[in-house]
Amino acid sequence: MQPFLENNRGVALVITLTVIALLVAVTFELNRQTRADVMDAALARDQLILSQMIVSGLGVAESVLIEDKNKTEIDSLQEDWADPQKLDQLLLQLPFENGRITLEISDERSRIQVNALVGFPDGREFNSLQKDLWYRFAALMLNLQQDGESLMEEELEPSAVINPIKDWLDSNDDDAITGLNGAENDYYQALDPPYLCRNGPFRQLDELTRVRGITPELFYSLDEKTSGISQYLTVYGLSGSGDAFSFDGRININTADLPVLAAILPIGYEFLAPAIYDYRIEATNGQFMHDLSNPAWYKEVPGCGDIEIDPGLITTSSDLFRIDCQAGINETLMGATIIVKREQEVETGKWYCRVLNWSYN
Repeated sequence: MQPFLENNRGVALVITLTVIALLVAVTFELNRQTRADVMDAALARDQLILSQMIVSGLGVAESVLIEDKNKTEIDSLQEDWADPQKLDQLLLQLPFENGRITLEISDERSRIQVNALVGFPDGREFNSLQKDLWYRFAALMLNLQQDGESLMEEELEPSAVINPIKDWLDSNDDDAITGLNGAENDYYQALDPPYLCRNGPFRQLDELTRVRGITPELFYSLDEKTSGISQYLTVYGLSGSGDAFSFDGRININTADLPVLAAILPIGYEFLAPAIYDYRIEATNGQFMHDLSNPAWYKEVPGCGDIEIDPGLITTSSDLFRIDCQAGINETLMGATIIVKREQEVETGKWYCRVLNWSYN
């Protein structure tokens, strides 16, 4: 009997240890799942709060833009919407004790309108003003150098960028290729995977990366310190509707960044872009020194008196703006880029901001 009892005790011990091990494993798993559920709930709560923070940030931006429209017809870097400190002061009034919001507003008309490269609504031929602008812009971006070396891995001519964009835009041309570097459906259908050339306006800016010659390097970033062409381009600016739409391509000289300013200047005068850039925000005792209401104010900049920028290229006003809003709470972050257009109600005459595009990043 003794061996039998000892064997039973051994079996019982093994069973007991197994049960204990299973209970410990189940307990740990339940604890893990509970903690995961709590964390998921906290994350969902934070994301909900963050989305509301971004909506609040958008409300602040829209209020600033509407107030600006009621005060003046011009738009420049001298105004409240372009002042980060004034925006920060307004954001402090929002009741989010444990969160933080940052806001940046930029003029979408400070950028080159990609869709203006072709003359719509016909959409078959180059817009000659925009073609020349693009040539100067592409030449500048393709020839940027650092320490005497080109930032581009492969040397390209401006036409290698401009012609494929034109072919992507043009319509009713029977797939006629522009120049040696153009590309129509035959080219894109031979890719892996194949896709069609749009033959119409770009709908999203990153659609440019589907165009022949527009590499990720050229589009996004030439190096860690130098932005690619996407920073200076926009697909917005449409006027009219239906078959009567067009893109005027005018750039706000009061807000354009350096590469765009250089591109609107005549060939050989690109070096004056920094002087024009600085003139716009020159101030003394906290007051801006220069009136920017006349589009030809650039002639007052030292060295620019004899320069002539085609009036069809520039403006001093805008109703298109890009709002970049970032929100953070605890360790969770959320960002959104929103494109808005200021419009006026027909009945009341009041201004409001209509959202054209909203993307989270």
